[in-house]
Amino acid sequence: MDRLARHRRADVRERQKDHSMDGDHRLLWQNRVVPTVTPDPTARPRTGAQAIERALAVLACFEHHPERAVTDIEDETGLSNATAHRIVRALCNGGLLEQDPATERYHLGYGTALLGRLALDRLGLNAALPLLEELAAKTGEAINLGIRVGHETVVVSHVPSSQTLRIEAAPGARNPIHACAMGKALLAYGLPLDAGVPLPAITPHTITSVHALEQALEEIRSLGYAVNNEERTLGVRSVAAPIFAEDGRVVAAVAVQAPTVRLPLERVPEVAAHVLHIAAELRGKL
Repeated sequence: MDRLARHRRADVRERQKDHSMDGDHRLLWQNRVVPTVTPDPTARPRTGAQAIERALAVLACFEHHPERAVTDIEDETGLSNATAHRIVRALCNGGLLEQDPATERYHLGYGTALLGRLALDRLGLNAALPLLEELAAKTGEAINLGIRVGHETVVVSHVPSSQTLRIEAAPGARNPIHACAMGKALLAYGLPLDAGVPLPAITPHTITSVHALEQALEEIRSLGYAVNNEERTLGVRSVAAPIFAEDGRVVAAVAVQAPTVRLPLERVPEVAAHVLHIAAELRGKL
């Protein structure tokens, strides 16, 4: 019995020792120094929607190019080959992209056409087209309808001129807001540019100072329309007017664009009258 008791006491001591060691190990684990990673202040923060952002970047590759290879998409977006392939296949499965079996290149799919048609109706662009065509017929020149996106104007609808020498501006074309007539019309009646936004010179006629821009916007508000005198492209002049919503907000601008030889300064008031008439007709339609 004494021997059995001694064995039991020894077993208890061993288990207590083991338990004490386990406790020590747990204590060491709980108090260990965990290394932390200092965030890179220059790194782009994660938004939680990275996959969507990447898919949108892939779709944007087709804005000015009807067909793109995966390598083109990689170069333009900076995505890896595997990621670009994965996103392209997902967009194909969703009908937003399609692949040409002969060339293995990709183009926009039927899904984007359906969405685009719905957007045209919803934004009023289909309803605006007859009025833009009327303006083109009256002036004989190209007509643009544009909106503001940040510090740029984006052409959303274009009616080409019937002239041999003409200025093309396909939908999706972007221009610096300070260097085009539509942009200045939108600035004159909309939100000002953020402080510190650069005003780069594109031609010798581009407005490059805040003071000069403010003076130009004041003149636009006085006249009701804006003029671009070769500020973006030498040899090209345009006249634009703002388009307002029913509540008075400026939502878009419409412009006549032509070579300076067909749109001299003496003709500007005549063209401006046509532009202002169409802009008034478009009020509340966009």
